Amino acid sequence: MSHRFPIRVYYEDTDLGQVVYYANYLRFIERGRTEWLRAAGVDQPRLLADHGIAFVVRRVEADYLRPARFDDLLDVVTTLDHAGGSRIELTQTVERDGAVLFSAQVRLVCVDLSAMRPARLPAAVRAAIGAAEEEGE
Repeated sequence: MSHRFPIRVYYEDTDLGQVVYYANYLRFIERGRTEWLRAAGVDQPRLLADHGIAFVVRRVEADYLRPARFDDLLDVVTTLDHAGGSRIELTQTVERDGAVLFSAQVRLVCVDLSAMRPARLPAAVRAAIGAAEEEGE
């Protein structure tokens, strides 16, 4: 299952040529991941409050394929590739009218913030992510 999150490109997202500044794609996919987790039923503030854990980005491999421009309506598409142990691996794309403009492979790690060490994904998180993926099949 893929989760789609719409984003409009605002002037503040662009460079002098009104093309999306490269670093802003990382902001766009961050929002997409947050909404993907929310849609799956994962309450990140509750994870932090109850368990002291959060997701951090461990690795991003990004490809910039085509430019997005001021006022474009984009979709951030988030797809789970793998979840297990303490990590989640995703493919995220930014698309305009079905054309892929940006693509990233993202590895998240669940971290115990008090020790700044990896922590196992809670069973409830694994179940929520798994259930959301099974609904889409």
